Amino acid sequence: MDPLTISPVQGTTGTGYAPAVGAAASTDGTGFASSLTGAVDSLQEAQNASGALAVRAVTGDLDDIHNAMLASTRAAVTLELVAAVRNKGVDAFNEIMRMQA
Repeated sequence: MDPLTISPVQGTTGTGYAPAVGAAASTDGTGFASSLTGAVDSLQEAQNASGALAVRAVTGDLDDIHNAMLASTRAAVTLELVAAVRNKGVDAFNEIMRMQA
C-alpha cells in the first residue's frame, strides 16, 4: 500500500466511520469478530502509513505535508475509536458478569 493513500476503515461506508448498510447479521459472533479484526488491521495500516509519512517528512523527502497530517490524524482518530469500542465491550462484559452474580 502506498503511504500517500488513505483508505477508509474496513467494513464501513465511504465516510470511514458509519457502519455499512445492509451488512449481513451473524448469530454466531463471527461477524462481530471479523469486524473487530478488520478494525485492528485498519488501525495498524493507518499507523504504518502515518509512520512512513512522518519519516519522509523528517528526512525531507515529503513534498506535501498535508498528506502526512491527514494520515497522522486518521491514525489518532482510528485509535480512539478502537479504544472506545474496546472499553464499551469490557463494560458490557462486566455488566453481564454482575447480572450473573
